[in-house]
Amino acid sequence: MANANTQDVADRSAVDRFFHITERGSSVTTEVRGGLVTFFTMSYIIVLNPLIIGTVQDDGFEGSFLGGGSEPNLAAVAAATALVAGVMSILMGVIANFPLALAAGLGLNAVVAFSVAALPGMTWPDAMGIVVLEGLVILVLVLTGFREAVFRAVPRELKVAISVGIGLFIAFIGLVDAGFVRIPESMATPVELGISGSLGSWPLLVFAVGLLLAAVLMIRRVRGAILIAIIVATVLAVIIEAVAGVGARTDENPGGWGLNVPALPGQVVAAPDFSLLGQFSLFGSFEKIGAVAVILLVFTLLLADFFDTMGTMVAIGGEAGLLDKEGNPPRTQQILVVDSLAAVAGGAGSVSSNTAYVESASGVGDGARTGLASVTTGVAFLLATFLTPLVEMVPNEAATPALVVVGFLMVVQITGIDWTNLEVAIPAFLTIVLMPFAYSITVGIGAGVISFVLLKVAVGKASKVHPLLWVAAAMFVVYFLMGPIKGALGL
Repeated sequence: MANANTQDVADRSAVDRFFHITERGSSVTTEVRGGLVTFFTMSYIIVLNPLIIGTVQDDGFEGSFLGGGSEPNLAAVAAATALVAGVMSILMGVIANFPLALAAGLGLNAVVAFSVAALPGMTWPDAMGIVVLEGLVILVLVLTGFREAVFRAVPRELKVAISVGIGLFIAFIGLVDAGFVRIPESMATPVELGISGSLGSWPLLVFAVGLLLAAVLMIRRVRGAILIAIIVATVLAVIIEAVAGVGARTDENPGGWGLNVPALPGQVVAAPDFSLLGQFSLFGSFEKIGAVAVILLVFTLLLADFFDTMGTMVAIGGEAGLLDKEGNPPRTQQILVVDSLAAVAGGAGSVSSNTAYVESASGVGDGARTGLASVTTGVAFLLATFLTPLVEMVPNEAATPALVVVGFLMVVQITGIDWTNLEVAIPAFLTIVLMPFAYSITVGIGAGVISFVLLKVAVGKASKVHPLLWVAAAMFVVYFLMGPIKGALGL
């Protein structure tokens, strides 16, 4: 017994030295607890990522779901999502020693699903190949130090507007997928509330309860609020289905459940399905949509991914008291390298680009200060790969309140835009509204970039526009005119 205690002390000492735990005023117990708090705060992505990218058909010859099937394979998407998140979070902890966890990025997955895979002729492997390319480009930018130039190229207000627009887009998707907002049968208006203006169905009640519960828990600062809301709403849905037998949502049964009919699975624990790993085509998209469109899509993903990471790591570093005098966290280069590799890994794993999660602040708020917390979060994600059968019991109505809540969290950044400066406020506005209205994140970013450049030229401030922004605007113009250009070329 004494030898075991001595060995235990030695192990803790080795861990302490590796992660500099004592130097940062923490303890092994605190780091492990903080890592688990972060996991429970962001583990909703295991449910939400499959609902976003696993339920959308590509525009290939037969319109396949992720994985190539004619039906969604949510369990495989969930398993791959948890696997990549686990591996990359562990790498962040070991290589960068920073309390920052990673997983498939919300917003980024919406871009991939609705603005990439849905393009004419595109397949899911082609779309994931673009994600891999984006990650490789970011990695080069990090290693060459060019990231500062890219960061300076896009005005701060447009960066904020991109996040806000994606937030509205995600919230709109959540409302539509839940059936809370629908296309009316009469087609008299683009959308309407519920079923013919009524919310009179059990699934919509579950959605409303889930949304209200998530909001209340967030206001009361309950950790894991989003995940708790999903679980409670799912349990309520299972009970209602068992009693009322609502059934699936169809044209004949508009008040039914979306995506999954909630029922207890035959098994809770199962061997994970990792069949999605490696299903990407690095250059297949060039043949389908052309080099210009591919470059624009890579640029779009880069904007959404690269700048978000910069802000997240500074925010987490500030919360943990780890920033230097210039406001930079320790091992900045290592943090950005791991984040870039996470984008590559997300595409290679067919789960969309993985990125740093601001939810890591929950673990930091609980005392985490080192990479051991990220390692703990990663291990928890790896264990979660065995629980993916639970994903297939969650109906849209129980999960999509989380999309609305996450949309809100992204929209609150709108205060970072100076609305009195019309030169940037108008492009920011166009960026925000055109994402949900045009149902395209790429369209919103393109409209914002082009209008920003044109307005600067119109007021005699063309010299204030960064050269990289001129290039981006020109590419977006070509992107928007791709139809006429192809027609003129006889393509």
